[in-house]
Amino acid sequence: MGIVLDKDMDETRQGEAISMNKTEGSRKLYLESYGCAMNFSDSEVVASILVNDGFSTTQDSEEADLILINTCSIRENAEQRIRNRLRQFNRAKKQRPGLIIGILGCMAERLKTNLLEEEKLVDIVAGPDSYRDLPGLIEEVEGGQKAVNVLLSRDETYADISPVRLDKNGVTGFVSITRGCDNMCSFCVVPFTRGRERSRDPHTIVQECAALFNAGYREVTLLGQNVDSYRWNMTSKGEIKDENSPTTNFAQLLEMVAEVHPDLRVRFSTSHPKDMTIDVLHAIAKYENICNYIHLPVQSGNSDVLKRMNRGYTREWYLNRIAAINRIIPDCGITTDIITGFCDETLAQHEDTLSIMREVKYDTAYMYKYSVRPKTLAERKFEDNIPEEEKQRRLEEIITLQHEHSLAMNKAQIGKVEKVLVETPSKRSEEQMMGRTDRNLKVIFDRKGSKPGDYVMVKITDCNKASLKGEIVEA
Repeated sequence: MGIVLDKDMDETRQGEAISMNKTEGSRKLYLESYGCAMNFSDSEVVASILVNDGFSTTQDSEEADLILINTCSIRENAEQRIRNRLRQFNRAKKQRPGLIIGILGCMAERLKTNLLEEEKLVDIVAGPDSYRDLPGLIEEVEGGQKAVNVLLSRDETYADISPVRLDKNGVTGFVSITRGCDNMCSFCVVPFTRGRERSRDPHTIVQECAALFNAGYREVTLLGQNVDSYRWNMTSKGEIKDENSPTTNFAQLLEMVAEVHPDLRVRFSTSHPKDMTIDVLHAIAKYENICNYIHLPVQSGNSDVLKRMNRGYTREWYLNRIAAINRIIPDCGITTDIITGFCDETLAQHEDTLSIMREVKYDTAYMYKYSVRPKTLAERKFEDNIPEEEKQRRLEEIITLQHEHSLAMNKAQIGKVEKVLVETPSKRSEEQMMGRTDRNLKVIFDRKGSKPGDYVMVKITDCNKASLKGEIVEA
């Protein structure tokens, strides 16, 4: 199973150009997305807004009138990658002076002055809460001005906008349930780029999931920086002001979505260990169509490092959550995020991370070495004092161990018969299909008449560390 979570930060989709069916317009939009699933979901909202404003979409940047890049600021190398892409588009602009180039999302909010005035790489800068304003920003540029709106909102959720879905497989879709984050993890820039946390009306979420199912989708992933802190109060637009008034919490929302249809699989990302409740675990266990899969970022296996990270839990607390998952949801897939080389991390503390990996045995992990992000508490309070070569050495140890665990976990699936949702043809052959188990394990198998959106029973026959192989059997 690799080192990158396919449904959260999928490296194979970084830089993917959005493409929709049945869009007509005199002007062409080329929209490229980077980062987490939330960014790809936001791109669908942006596309909807601009299609309604007369744009059509294209996957060829050379025929575009408007190029937008939806960006990520979580890592320094992600920002550099996007800067390089902007420079490529600017070279194209010299041949097409009327081309408009814009940047969206987290990097837009953080680097607006640099990108507009100093580096002169873009015409438009739009933060995550200003997408409704894009038609007006485009008008400003057409009038000869640079345009920027990076104001953060306390209540924008885009709940009334029907996203124009990515034309990828028509089987799995993202549904945003919260925006922003109130967890001030010391290493994370998200609270500064996406603002305060707010939740969507649960009825709009259920309606969106039902619409996806009726359109042929068979899986939804509920998205938020911290889905477990979802709270909706009708009197306060999701911001809980009166604890005595009726509210909808995340466990209740999960059940509402699960009841849309038993053939609609439900996933969610991302959970925070300090906020995951027993009620959520019981909701997963209660409904067959809520997948037995939880992404639970640990970040470090050492309590002192977790305290410096401002994560709000200890190693013991985290392992207590893991024990509860294993008790209430047997055979649940568990994946994680790990940061190595955080400020002041000792060798013994690094070993604690390796030991928690051995104790939990994650299906997969998203693993990376720490890099300083501007404005964060870690930048202001701590010294980035682990040498790069030592960070890399520790990261390689973590990756090696995770690969061992991934292979062992996959080998344990051999001989089992799993219900698999068929997603796409395999990249290697049109005669083979790729699908996923309830546990989010990727399976490759001979087509045998199956098509995207079908559920098939597959006997697992072989594996490697990244995926399973199998054959369709009778139910």
